[in-house]
Amino acid sequence: MGDSILYSSPYNDDDYEKFLKDLIKRFEMDLTGYKQHRVRRRIDMLMRKHDYKSYSEYFNDLKSSDILWDEFLDKLTINVTEFFRNPEKWDYLKKDLLPKLYKEANNSLKIWSAGCSTGEEPYTLSIILNESNMSRNSKVIAADLDKFVLKRAQEGIYDERSLVNVDNSIKTKYFTKLQNNKYQVSPKLKSLINFKRINLLTDKFDTNHDLIICRNVVIYFDNPAKEALYKKFVDALKPGGVLFVGSTERIFNYREIGLKTIAPFFYQKEN
Repeated sequence: MGDSILYSSPYNDDDYEKFLKDLIKRFEMDLTGYKQHRVRRRIDMLMRKHDYKSYSEYFNDLKSSDILWDEFLDKLTINVTEFFRNPEKWDYLKKDLLPKLYKEANNSLKIWSAGCSTGEEPYTLSIILNESNMSRNSKVIAADLDKFVLKRAQEGIYDERSLVNVDNSIKTKYFTKLQNNKYQVSPKLKSLINFKRINLLTDKFDTNHDLIICRNVVIYFDNPAKEALYKKFVDALKPGGVLFVGSTERIFNYREIGLKTIAPFFYQKEN
């Protein structure tokens, strides 16, 4: 598994390999491209919590228990996000990048939030597009592997801490305050977004995107999966389209795959 030297599991290695294959067959969840020391450590932690002696025993119960499966998904998928995370990046996107892309695309944008988690990122995009008068004829595709976080994203209800970077004027305009200090996004924000379940490692991608945002996702992939994914993203962009990655996800071979840098963590597909 390559990364196994970084973590020594108390459970059987062959049983683990079978567990990964069973996940694909039963749940269409492919974890083989992820860094296995991270994945296996989290699975082992869950197994110890419930006193399982083998992966096969754990898998049998995962098949029949929604509670166990929900816990498994929650532990295996990283869903830490907030609106306007790293505000200076969104400021550049709003003031410089999106207006250029919008003009070049004849006032119509196709944007993909890949690994959208609970939805803060695509809704942030929707806010920017609405505030900058770029929402007309534009659309945002928001995709994630985890169907449970997608459901939460579609509901669009958030704790106050998720809105820490949102100005009060924006909060008042696009959110309704609910009980228990929760906020719900407006139908206007939702109307721009199409939520989809996509496996970044195995599914075919749509093409001709003006902008793809994939932040803090590929850090959990091993190097071969990471390189393959970046190539797929390049193919999914239109010429001149831009890939926006996370602050720990610098692409070192960007020239080899047809990209150039236009700002820190922003890569543009060569024409």
